[in-house]
Amino acid sequence: MGAGTFIKGRSQYSPANFVRGFDMPLLVAVIALVVFGLVMLYSASWDFSRAAFDGDAMYMFNRQVMWLGLGLVAALIMAFFDYHRWRKLVVPAMAVTIIMLVMVLLMSEIRFNAKRAVFDGSVQPSELAKLVSILYLAVWLYAKRQFLQDISLGLIPLGVILGVVGGLIYQQPDLSAAATVLVLGGLLFFLAGGDLKQIGVLLIIAMIAGSIVASVSLTGRERVTDFVAGIKDPLQASYHVRRSFEAIVNGGWFGVGIGKSLSKVTGLPVPPTDSVFAVVVEELGWFGAVTLIGLYAFLVWRGFVIARRAPDMLGTLLASGLVIWIGMEALVNMAVMVGLLPFAGNALPFVSAGGSNLVTTLAALGILFNISRQAGDATISDEEWRSYSAVVNLRWGNGRRRVSRARRSRSVEEEASKR
Repeated sequence: MGAGTFIKGRSQYSPANFVRGFDMPLLVAVIALVVFGLVMLYSASWDFSRAAFDGDAMYMFNRQVMWLGLGLVAALIMAFFDYHRWRKLVVPAMAVTIIMLVMVLLMSEIRFNAKRAVFDGSVQPSELAKLVSILYLAVWLYAKRQFLQDISLGLIPLGVILGVVGGLIYQQPDLSAAATVLVLGGLLFFLAGGDLKQIGVLLIIAMIAGSIVASVSLTGRERVTDFVAGIKDPLQASYHVRRSFEAIVNGGWFGVGIGKSLSKVTGLPVPPTDSVFAVVVEELGWFGAVTLIGLYAFLVWRGFVIARRAPDMLGTLLASGLVIWIGMEALVNMAVMVGLLPFAGNALPFVSAGGSNLVTTLAALGILFNISRQAGDATISDEEWRSYSAVVNLRWGNGRRRVSRARRSRSVEEEASKR
């Protein structure tokens, strides 16, 4: 059992310990983002749903509420599911994820010029792949923490796995998801103690494997071409980005008001999903956009706090990877809408319509809450801290000081060995 399974002789699942250890500031931030997202999705989806779903203006909003309920259940389960158990489950989970990614390409279910979904558009395996990749990376790096300097003990297989997963996602095409998998691989490897040379080898292996899988993708190359043209001259950017600029300029500092966006009814592509940030800025102005960015920043900060307080290195890697992923998703979506990245089609967490992204994001937060609940129940060993020196160096202002850590007493260690 995990370190936090028993607390002073009582199960962590008893009513008295139901809310023990939950990071309340993080919970408040999540609630705020969920409420903000529902309000903005309702505004952005009304006209789009009425036109796309036989006059049912509430279709996308109602489905989002349904997925929200499922996501909250997933988050609750993950919050009480000991994250140490993923050490045994992550390989089967990765195998299932790869099979689902292959199914997407074989089924050819095209929506909005991309093949990303199965089961009549209800499930996007690429969203699951991001979460499972983080779990896989954290578990693998934790298992190999003492041998990260030896390239023959799994670095090449890890690079191949990342490349295959990233390449299959790129084929859909989903540039942001593919890049997210590769970038997270490099970041987590660095946080676990790997040096820059090894990270470079890992990314080269992953990119070679991914390029082999993605070599026939035409849509992805077209999007990169449009991005380069837009950087040279904004007037030559893609139609999507130009309409996004129009919405952002129209919003000004304080916006035109919720529900009063003009771009969402005059040609802004898929306002409830890819373009929802443009609707946010138009209706709430830069004030609303900065508020949203602040909520994401606060969530990321609390995630790093949980990572620092995690009971072991596995928890620290998981918490860091999950919160970096959510932050990257938000950053990429917003950067695309202002023409700073190639168009990728990824969701804005908590705000964009999309059940797969919402459920996986909430499940990831459930894992984060589970890590916070176990904080203080165990300690990171000296060997783990030595291999985790990269994380210490990343803590600005820490300088060369040692990281303080609790030490288990002999009685605690003997009790843990009997479990």
